[in-house]
Amino acid sequence: MTAKPLGGWRVLVPRGGKWGDGVAATLRTLGAIPVVAPMINFASADDGPALANAMHELSDGQFDWIVITSATTVDVLVGQGAKIPASTRIAAVGETTAAALALAGYHADFVPAVDNSARGLVKEWPKAAVSGRVLVPQSDIAEPNLVSGLGALGLDVKFVAAYRTVGVPVSDAVRADVASGRIRALLVSSGSVARQIASQLTPLPDGTVVACIGPRTAFDARAAGLVVDVIADYRSAESLIAALAEYADPDSID
Repeated sequence: MTAKPLGGWRVLVPRGGKWGDGVAATLRTLGAIPVVAPMINFASADDGPALANAMHELSDGQFDWIVITSATTVDVLVGQGAKIPASTRIAAVGETTAAALALAGYHADFVPAVDNSARGLVKEWPKAAVSGRVLVPQSDIAEPNLVSGLGALGLDVKFVAAYRTVGVPVSDAVRADVASGRIRALLVSSGSVARQIASQLTPLPDGTVVACIGPRTAFDARAAGLVVDVIADYRSAESLIAALAEYADPDSID
């Protein structure tokens, strides 16, 4: 019987919900013991009227594009009852977000093919669509590189805070398991998670593996003071888990 690449590894999964459940299930198939401990959550935007006004302008056809950067934003659109007219095209930051849009009944007209990140979205933006008005609903703490990058292309960009990202304290038991080294690896799914890990769980013991979902998240993790051991090639849960499995057992990956 072939040994599983993550056999016996306890892996911290820093998000709950469907994402956390899916990641935990995949980790188990590779022999890992997932420890689901959500470190961030999402709350309503502070400026509700601004969001409501943006949704009204959207349904009224005042935007040529809307850019969606996360499944959480899709949830906000659904919660707001957002109506996206046929004249407004939809850009998704990656395939995962595009899939979330599809499940909610929206179709992504543009998804970057190479780099599923804000930087990739700007770099691969359709050259024939560098004018017009664009709505960018994001977290209240989203970095401004997407808005500034689209603006530099010549687009008229409007940012609106769609939701707030808030930290969630982990339990004393999880904190103790990380401090003792019993939890072997930490999955870092976003810059927000990286900052929570740095705030709540450092210093990490020697041998604790920090695995980031992509280069941008790795950059944010290092900026937060974390030492990054694993970087997924693509910004997806599947790529993140595969990268960790390869790190744990290089011979297990074809």
